[in-house]
Amino acid sequence: MENQRTIAKVYKKVKFNEQGTDYAYWQTQSPEKRLLTLEQIRQEYNLWKYDTQPGFQRVFSITKRQ
Repeated sequence: MENQRTIAKVYKKVKFNEQGTDYAYWQTQSPEKRLLTLEQIRQEYNLWKYDTQPGFQRVFSITKRQ
């Protein structure tokens, strides 16, 4: 699941005491957008921390006994 992320350089210059909070920003985003972003952060963290994407440690196969 390789997602190439592009980051657009967007900024808005505001006075320190006039800036909004992170909480207020995320409340304006849809639940789907918040979950997508959380998943991206989780994948980036795992890649940074463990240098790999998490997966199953072993492959199990289920066979039918006669």
